[in-house]
Amino acid sequence: MSPDPHFMVEYLVNSCGFSSSEAAKFSKSLAHLRSTEKPDDVLNFMRSQGFDGAGIRKVISADPRYLCYNVEKNLAPKFQFLRDLGLSESDIVDAILKNNGILHYNVHRYLVPKLEMWESLLGSRELVLKHLKKTRWFFSSSVEKTLHPNLKFLRDECGIPEERLSLVLRSHPKLISQKPESLRALVARADELGMPRQSRMFVRTLVALHNVSQERFEAKVELMRSFGWSESEFSSAVRKAPTFLGISLDMFRRKVEFFINVVGYTPSFIASQPSILLFSLQKRIPNSWRSLFSHTKKMFLSCLIF
Repeated sequence: MSPDPHFMVEYLVNSCGFSSSEAAKFSKSLAHLRSTEKPDDVLNFMRSQGFDGAGIRKVISADPRYLCYNVEKNLAPKFQFLRDLGLSESDIVDAILKNNGILHYNVHRYLVPKLEMWESLLGSRELVLKHLKKTRWFFSSSVEKTLHPNLKFLRDECGIPEERLSLVLRSHPKLISQKPESLRALVARADELGMPRQSRMFVRTLVALHNVSQERFEAKVELMRSFGWSESEFSSAVRKAPTFLGISLDMFRRKVEFFINVVGYTPSFIASQPSILLFSLQKRIPNSWRSLFSHTKKMFLSCLIF
């Protein structure tokens, strides 16, 4: 006799705190269950490991099939692996919330090789653990299909020296975690901006472009055109200070308007000194800035607190 088709919907509502609509959606992956024995075991285990209700819902939302896992065979070894790395209970919770795919993978066939791979790239286990706790999907990329091809492309085809690449990856490992075709498209965008591949700024430009969508990028281009920048001036500004691309469009507009309307800079001057767009209008420009307006642009720049 088949169980009540609504029993897992009710279970997800009553035991996990999902809404009825969420529970109906997630229960579709659990239609084969004939009892709540395994889900009960999984929930009890996760609570014992420090997960609160919100954390449990986030993990189950990512893949409801986690509720079908055998705790001793499928879950406990992953938690033990993370403990053996020196992570605290709260660290483990953070790592799994950012990288719930850890719960999918075999410890010895997948997690250990991935750990060793990242450790060799970043230079220390401490950095690996830092990103594991803070970087979404850090352990999800395939070594064979993604990491190795991307590294080979950046080293061999782009000519980026090992030490320069390693330095950037310590802060931005997601650069090589993306799909190879996405990385190639990113490099093509940097090439279009005229950024020389041998430049030290090339990898930083790739990181900046990776962190901004094409839509946001085009919006900044259009905004600067409205202020009088040419396409070549925009490209030049990106080559000099690519991280300004990460500024929100609203803040970007406010800063440009401040330097044009209040300070009196021309759009061309801002394009030639794009690093000023990285300054905080509240914290990095002294309250006495009004007294500096009568001085030269060089004097004003030298008095900004960077």
